[in-house]
This record gives sequence, C-alpha cells and structure tokens, in this order.
Amino acid sequence: MSRIGKKPVAIPSGVTATIDNGQLSVKGPKGTLALAMRDEISYVVEDGSISVTPANGTKQARAFWGMQRTLVQNLITGVTEGFSKKLLITGVGYRANAQGKNLKLQLGYSHDVDFPVPEGIEIKTPDNTTVEISGIDKQKVGQVAAEIRRWRKPEPYKGKGIKYDGEFIFRKEGKKK
Repeated sequence: MSRIGKKPVAIPSGVTATIDNGQLSVKGPKGTLALAMRDEISYVVEDGSISVTPANGTKQARAFWGMQRTLVQNLITGVTEGFSKKLLITGVGYRANAQGKNLKLQLGYSHDVDFPVPEGIEIKTPDNTTVEISGIDKQKVGQVAAEIRRWRKPEPYKGKGIKYDGEFIFRKEGKKK
C-alpha cells in the first residue's frame, strides 16, 4: 500500500487539468505540461484534486502507484512555481557565461565549450562561477544540469570542477610531509 499514492494532488486556483486520449494535461500560469497515462493506474480529476489509484491489484500496478502520483505532483508544481538547479564552478580560470541560446564554459580545456540551451529551459549566470538552470519540466532541468556538470566533474584532491549547490565533495588527503 503506497502512502504517497493515497494522497490526492491538490489543484491550485489558476490551474486546469484535463484527461484526453491517454494523456493528463495540466495548464497553469507558467505553461502546459502533459503526462502519458499508464494502463495500470486510474486517474480521476474531481473537485480541485487529482486522485491516482491502481486500476487492478497486480504487483506492477502497486509499484507504479506512488511514482505516478509524484509525477502528477511535479506537473502541478512545474506549471505554478517551476523548478531550478544551481551549479557552482570551482577552479582557477574556470568560468561560465550565458550568451543568448548558448552557455559558454571555460573549464581548462584548450577550447571553450559551447552548450546549446534546449527549448523550455532558461539559463542565467549571475556571476562567472554560478549557473542557474530553470524551467517547468523537472526532468528536463535535472538532465540539463547533469549534462553541464558532466563536462568537468569535481575532482577529490582540490575540489575543482562543476558541482551542484549544496553537494558535498569528499576530499582526499594529500601527501604527508
């Protein structure tokens, strides 16, 4: 029995949810998102909330129950507030600069890295060592942050590289004198 799945997802004012052709569509002030509905799960939109319940008693239906409820919650949060991730760049000469639909990264390579910003994602650089990624789709925001981080992961000796805000880098000891 899913504890998360039992709770209905509240629909705030200014947000509309509709079910048609196997898709749950949510429209809000920041935009529109859609979720492909699973056959094992039944979705019901009623009086200001969306209820997610297993359609049958199979193990697979119970396994998808909580996850599908969380995905519906992410749709609602995305169209009302949006999602954001912050990356911090550490290292001598390492910097980032947002230029229109590209993010220019200088990460110690012989060349600059030009990262094209996908549709639906907004990237800001308040300073040279901070990159703020925001959008309405949680999965897409996390994926873009991971792709940028992949260019120079933090190394354990000096901590140089790109890390998430709040991430702890386990540092290794240097040579003993």
